[in-house]
Amino acid sequence: MFVPIANTPRDYAWGAKTAIADLLGHAPSGEPEAELWLGAHPGSPARILEPDAAGGYETLADWVTTDAASAGLTEPRLPFLLKLLAADAPLSLQAHPSPQQAEEGFERENAAGLAVDAPSRNYKDAFHKPELIFALSTTFDALCGFRPVADAAADVDALLAVPGLSDDAVDSLREFRSSLDGDDASVLRRVVASLLDEDASVLVGAVTDAAASAPLTPAVDTVRLLAEHYPGDPGIVVSLLINRVTLQRGDVLYLPAGNIHAYLRGFGVELMAASDNVLRGGLTPKHIDVPELLGVLDFTPLPVPYLHPLTTASGVDLYRPDVPDFALAHIVPVDGQPASIDLTGPGIVIVTSGQLTITGATGEIDLGQGDAAYITPDEARIAVTGTGELFLATVGH
Repeated sequence: MFVPIANTPRDYAWGAKTAIADLLGHAPSGEPEAELWLGAHPGSPARILEPDAAGGYETLADWVTTDAASAGLTEPRLPFLLKLLAADAPLSLQAHPSPQQAEEGFERENAAGLAVDAPSRNYKDAFHKPELIFALSTTFDALCGFRPVADAAADVDALLAVPGLSDDAVDSLREFRSSLDGDDASVLRRVVASLLDEDASVLVGAVTDAAASAPLTPAVDTVRLLAEHYPGDPGIVVSLLINRVTLQRGDVLYLPAGNIHAYLRGFGVELMAASDNVLRGGLTPKHIDVPELLGVLDFTPLPVPYLHPLTTASGVDLYRPDVPDFALAHIVPVDGQPASIDLTGPGIVIVTSGQLTITGATGEIDLGQGDAAYITPDEARIAVTGTGELFLATVGH
């Protein structure tokens, strides 16, 4: 069964004003449009456009939680959430918990009597929140994962070489530079804790002032961007310790539990486990809990966590991370031939360009740019024909 769905973009302040509207073929609202959620998460469940096709239910959340079997699920929960994400400004410096950390944190805050919607709540549910982002814009900038301390030290050395810095700025930068000597993971843990837990205003000012006159590098560009949007925030200095990556269209990042990250700017398709557990350390007016963030972070320096696809059929690239919650297929029919893929469970599709027909074991649906649909797993194997681009979110295995 194919069930058309839609939703209204969420207006977070960091959102772009035209990217999502342009893809959907809508007139821009004039306000930021940051994320379009296509799933059953109660925070913003997708609307069912033809309720009669889904037992009369008007939202995907109502259908899934009330009659999971008819939605093709064995339990009343859709394990993934598909999004369009459009950022015109940096998002918060954040990480997500592992399954065990999420379950323990959720139970701990319940026992403390915190309401699930309390502003001071860290764990809104008992689930982890790994995620991936597929770049739709020409470039997509992000911070992700700690890098070797020696690389950060080299950037601090370059900032120290900027002429005209005040004595206080030089002293602060030198002291910070000396803290970057030693074993990577232990240094990172100590330095990040110090920056986020203590008053780092002098150092933040020194880094910001030095970057304003320094030759442009990825680290300097990051500092300038963050200082523009979050002046005085210690996350500006923490950014020097994190990999800066510029994705090209079609590149994918995978962010597992414990990976520190912040999207900076760009437009993409995001797929994640259906959770709202975000632990923040800076670059945001939202709730920050530094001790909880430090408790989930993986301080091991890692290369940029690109996720590469498996081409499963002509026109089908499958991105399958190491979790069972989700997988993402990027489907572009080639030379008029059907692009086919087996469903591993229920699916959600969105067409990002063109006009496509999806045919399954029991039904068929025509979708144009911006259209989306929920697919029950009894369609078994779907074939996509036409000209355009489509993304399919489904469960992993």
